[in-house]
Parts: sequence; C-alpha cells; structure tokens
Amino acid sequence: MSAPEPAAGEPARDGLDPAVPGAEAGQPRYEPPPSVGKLLIWVLLFVLAAVVVVLGGVYFT
Repeated sequence: MSAPEPAAGEPARDGLDPAVPGAEAGQPRYEPPPSVGKLLIWVLLFVLAAVVVVLGGVYFT
C-alpha cells in the first residue's frame, strides 16, 4: 500500500520536492562543486587579505 499524495500546496512528507527532476526518495541531493574560476578568486582574495594584514603589521610597528 503506497502513501497518499500530499494535497496541493502541502510539502511532501519525505521533504523532497516532486517538481524537481531526480528528487526520488532515498537519493541525497548534493550541491555542485565550485568552478575553478570561483575557487581561484577565493584563493586570491585570501592571499590578498593575508598580504594586507602583514603589510599593515609592518607599517604600524
């Protein structure tokens, strides 16, 4: 015996949206990995912040 379909506007009991393709019960959905360009931007931003901190420490001492 299968579970009844949820009423219109009511979320599914398993938390999966039936309108999303591939959202079958028991299959976890993962966020896609960041692109290489976005990852490179984050690395460069971190390096720039580290350089600013070091230069600020040298300047103020």
